[in-house]
Amino acid sequence: MIRIGLTGWGDHDDLYPNRTKAKDKLQLYSQFFSTVEVDSSFYAVQPRDRMARWAAETPESFSFIVKAYQGMTGHLRGKPYFSSTSEMYKAFRESLEPVIEAGKMQAALFQYPPWFECNRDNVNELREVKLRMEGIPCAIEFRHRSWYEEKFRERTLAFLKDQGWIHSVCDEPQAGPGSIPIIPIATDPNMTLVRMHGRNVSGWHQNGAPNWRETRYLYRYNEQELLEWKAYLEQLQAQSEDVFVIFNNNSAGDAAANAQMMMELLGQPIKAFPDRTEPEKEEGPEQLELF
Repeated sequence: MIRIGLTGWGDHDDLYPNRTKAKDKLQLYSQFFSTVEVDSSFYAVQPRDRMARWAAETPESFSFIVKAYQGMTGHLRGKPYFSSTSEMYKAFRESLEPVIEAGKMQAALFQYPPWFECNRDNVNELREVKLRMEGIPCAIEFRHRSWYEEKFRERTLAFLKDQGWIHSVCDEPQAGPGSIPIIPIATDPNMTLVRMHGRNVSGWHQNGAPNWRETRYLYRYNEQELLEWKAYLEQLQAQSEDVFVIFNNNSAGDAAANAQMMMELLGQPIKAFPDRTEPEKEEGPEQLELF
């Protein structure tokens, strides 16, 4: 099965009537898509009660892909919140328990930074992470091209398969060592993750710039590009039971529309977006001239 979703649910205006409250958005989101990537967990380990509420607000068939906390993937800058690595992993695992108990935990996503190169120390780091996350499905996304260079590519994929990592196949700008090519190969027979980041080459390496969130994922896929990806998805579906596709190209709000375009190309039913046209204000009674 191919399942389509988005990164987060708060910023996709196409999905919600005007003035929809934040607390109501996930329930409405789940009427359009059957999966979502939780990205707030990257910035802070989410409280159990919040995760439990999200699980309760969604249909039985809904599933969550939860992004690993930034301290677990080497992104953290500044003072650590947790006193030890063990405490950090314990907190993250406990936060997932309500979603796991609800049967809606699809995978934890470990997205590594562009400076996480293919070397012995980092390979050992990945072994340790898998031990700490034992019993929980984990997907991995690389951002450094070295993992897929000719001399390492086959060994990388074999390692992921041996260690039980779910491969994240990405579409992103081809912008040097800090970006990876499309590698439509599954490493887990149950699941493959696909993340659609857009192809904005000029905005890809803008981390730290004041408006980087407004430019990095600024891209709208056209039909031909999505048709190419339809072929990739069919390849991946032949290799793993389920393929989860997450659209992350939302700097200008394009993710939801592109996700529905992909669903249509795959022959999946879609729900129409709500009408967000503001009603015209009624004019008041005509003011009589006094002079």
